[in-house]
Amino acid sequence: MRLHRLTLTAFGPFGGTEHIDFDELAGAGLFLLHGPTGAGKTSVLDAVCFALYGGVPGARQGAGLTLRSDHADPATPTEVVLELTAGERRLEITRRPEQPRPKKRGTGFTREKAYSALRELPAGATEWKALSRSHDEIGEEITRLLGMSREQFCQVVLLPQGDFARFLRAEDGARARLLGRLFDTGRFAAAEEHLAELRRAAEARVRAGDERLLALGHRMRQAAADPSLPEVGTPHPATVPDARRPAPRRGAPAPAIASDGAALPEEAGGRSAPASRRAGRVPGPRSGAEAVLTPGDAGLAEAVLEWAALARTHARERRDIADTAARAAERGHQLARQRADEARDLERLQRRHADALRRAAALAEGRDERDAVRERLARGRAAEVVAPALEARDRAEAAHRAAAQAEHRARTPLPAERREAGAEELSALEHALREELGSLAAARRAEDRAAAIAAETTGLERAADADEALLAEAADWLTGWDATRRDHQRRVDAAQEAAAQAERLATRLETERQRLAAARRRDALAHDVSAAEARLLRAREEAVAAHEHWLDLKERRLRGIAAELAAGLEPGAPCAVCGATEHPDPARAAAGQVDRATEETALAASRRANDARDAADLALRPLREELAVAGADAGEATVAELTALVDDLARAHAGARAAAEDLHRARQALESAEREHERRRAGQEEARLRLAAHATRRDSLDAELRALTEELDRARGGAESVAHRAALLERRLGLVAAAAEAARETARTADRLKEADDRLADAAYRAGFDTPAQAAAALLSTAARRELEQREEAWRREEAAVAAELADPGPAEAAALPPAAPEAAHAAADAATRLLRHASAEEAAARTRCDELDRLSAEAVADARRLAPLRAEYHRVAELASLAAGTSARNERKMRLESYVLAARLEQVAAAATVRLRRMSGGRYTLVHSDARTSGRGRSGLGLHVVDAWTGSERDTATLSGGETFFASLALALGLADVVTEEAGGVRLDTLFIDEGFGSLDEQTLDEVLDVLDSLRERDRTVGIVSHVADLRQRVPAQLHVVKDRSGSAVRPRTAPLPG
Repeated sequence: MRLHRLTLTAFGPFGGTEHIDFDELAGAGLFLLHGPTGAGKTSVLDAVCFALYGGVPGARQGAGLTLRSDHADPATPTEVVLELTAGERRLEITRRPEQPRPKKRGTGFTREKAYSALRELPAGATEWKALSRSHDEIGEEITRLLGMSREQFCQVVLLPQGDFARFLRAEDGARARLLGRLFDTGRFAAAEEHLAELRRAAEARVRAGDERLLALGHRMRQAAADPSLPEVGTPHPATVPDARRPAPRRGAPAPAIASDGAALPEEAGGRSAPASRRAGRVPGPRSGAEAVLTPGDAGLAEAVLEWAALARTHARERRDIADTAARAAERGHQLARQRADEARDLERLQRRHADALRRAAALAEGRDERDAVRERLARGRAAEVVAPALEARDRAEAAHRAAAQAEHRARTPLPAERREAGAEELSALEHALREELGSLAAARRAEDRAAAIAAETTGLERAADADEALLAEAADWLTGWDATRRDHQRRVDAAQEAAAQAERLATRLETERQRLAAARRRDALAHDVSAAEARLLRAREEAVAAHEHWLDLKERRLRGIAAELAAGLEPGAPCAVCGATEHPDPARAAAGQVDRATEETALAASRRANDARDAADLALRPLREELAVAGADAGEATVAELTALVDDLARAHAGARAAAEDLHRARQALESAEREHERRRAGQEEARLRLAAHATRRDSLDAELRALTEELDRARGGAESVAHRAALLERRLGLVAAAAEAARETARTADRLKEADDRLADAAYRAGFDTPAQAAAALLSTAARRELEQREEAWRREEAAVAAELADPGPAEAAALPPAAPEAAHAAADAATRLLRHASAEEAAARTRCDELDRLSAEAVADARRLAPLRAEYHRVAELASLAAGTSARNERKMRLESYVLAARLEQVAAAATVRLRRMSGGRYTLVHSDARTSGRGRSGLGLHVVDAWTGSERDTATLSGGETFFASLALALGLADVVTEEAGGVRLDTLFIDEGFGSLDEQTLDEVLDVLDSLRERDRTVGIVSHVADLRQRVPAQLHVVKDRSGSAVRPRTAPLPG
């Protein structure tokens, strides 16, 4: 990285704009930045750091820091522009911090956001190329090119001596923080934290496994339901059975087997393995001294498994006792149920025999009732023969009664003199009325025709009125037809003229638009030609300057060609000029000697400048040709004049087009008006013809109506109309016809009733009844007959059943025995059932406890086996984490992993710093890294000692004097810069700054330090010293003098004469 130019505006103490040309200072290699205290020497370095990273170094980057100068004009923005080369790329960075500026409108200030811009000058190009205006993108690009962060840059390029003097005296922790920021050892600290996180995770898994195991133990204790068992998790629980419990049965279950085939910790005899080793201990409540293990404690798994074995042994003993009790209860329950069944059977037989005797007595008592029912059924069956005749007589009587009632209703509407007339008289009257009604049929048709003629006459009158109105309207419209036609024709003519005008204006408008486009193209090309001419002029000037620069370098090289040739001489080899093999006094390169590579670089630059000039000239020619063509097309008129003309023509053309668009509508309106004229003339003629036809038809209808009126007057008689008279006759005819028919029906039904009475009397006599009334009384309904038959059948079945029951020997024999007592037998059976249920529940509960304990024990064994590798993993991870954190006993120096890496880096820094420290101290001092512990319980790894070659002693750097501390810190800073540069990928640093610390040196030491700094100029490196020491102004000729006054600071370049 090489700095070229720095421009400061309103930055820090600088109220105006200051320009610093580092290329001019690079010729001397070493330059001095000096000035009074507070003038702004360090602000120049701050500006470089701000331009690169958007922030200032170290502690000066604070929340209350303001980069804006208090001396600056309010309208002048704070800005830093830095031009540099990084990675063979020429870059320019512009940055402005967030700052206040005057409002554009009104008074007061507003906050302006920070601004950043990055540009690049490509190789061989003459114009800068914009790359980005994003703060983040620019920061990432600069960090990538330089290979270091802002903290690293401030330590490597700006070399703050005060910081390194404090570094020499600092504790290990402070050194670790500084080195950690420079060498980015965060990944090692992250590794320590990752190991600690793995340890915590493994510990959590082990604890979770213990918690699950302990939870299983509590579930087993709940399932066991045995208060005599000790607490789950008690170390080494005693498992010898209590003397009060019965000993295990022979053939007790073999040891339980886990799912993978391994035996649970329980022996075949029911005692656990620990119990066999500690036979003297007795189970029971724990003493207060026994502690219950918790999750994470060692031995918890073994304690839980041993407790589970003890719980299973107790559960199996309780299961055997419950099984014995259940079998005894089962035998007692069977015997009680057998006795209850026997008592129930005896009681049932005795009850059957008693019930049969009671039913036989009841049958004997109801014998009279049975005889009466049988007699009633016999008479009912005889009466069923007479039933059809009875039903026929009832129907005939009902029909005759209905006919008499209908006749009475039919005679009621008749006149009083006709109500008692006989059937023959009523029939004669009906016939006469029918003949009179038939004579009115022709008159009714004539009346209908008269009504139709009246309706048609009314319609003709309405049609005549409509035709007369139509004639009047047509006459009014046709009166103004000539004027209407002339108006439509004038509208058509005007639209045709507008269409022709629009075509003429469209042609002219297109021509003027082409001229306007040519005029705009002419003006744009004129601007492009001016810019191209300026570029051509600039390219010509640069080509001349590059050519002159190459000629100057060539001349300087020719003046020092002897030294260039002498550089290739080797002892014993012939000289390329004279051929001599001895070279007693070869020429030496003078200051500013130009080598061949520099000359060739200048020649290549001159050629590139000539190519750029030719390219600019070639680009200008087509622009001039296009400008001439555009000028010829546009003429002398300006763009504004042509724009106004085009706008006027466009408005006129739009108006003409709008008027022309009415042509089609005007023609349609004319044609529509002509069609309407023809329609109205035709309608007028048709109306006249219809009026004449209507008058003729009306005369014909009037004559026909007069003839019909005379005929109807004769037919109506005294009625309102023929229809009204016919309606009266039809009503009288209907009443008479109904009465005649009702009289005839009454006579017919009377004949049928007499025939039914005769048939009924004959049927009753044949059935054995004296009168029809007796037969009707004996007749049974279907329901009554079915009810009597069911009673008779029930009596018959009951007699058979009673006889069979009394003939059975079983009930008779049971009746001879003493009465049965089933209630007492059932009570005894119920008591046996309750005892059996209780014993069965106890046995099932005991068996369930054993099964549940076996299942949970198997789960506990499986969990314990799964937990074993987790616990082993926890021990491994915990050991690694403590080793990396420096807390392990195996880490003798208590050195953390990050400290170990930083110690290696510090060892490299000390080795690189020693190279320059030995030279500055005349070979006396050497910096060495120490990993000794600072105290009995402290950690080691980042100690720094100095070895004094004069005394042979090694001591801490904190014991150095002020001058010794300066050049030791300077050597440390330079060594650190070399190591960080190598760490950053070997980025070449061609510009360095050393800030303060020279005031504590004597003259001889200052010369040695300056010699070391002067050696840094190798390979065209530029070193800047920031100091206010007056003696340096006589020793360093190239200087930047920072001065200050009431208006702010300023930078003045100057060259001091060399001493002597």
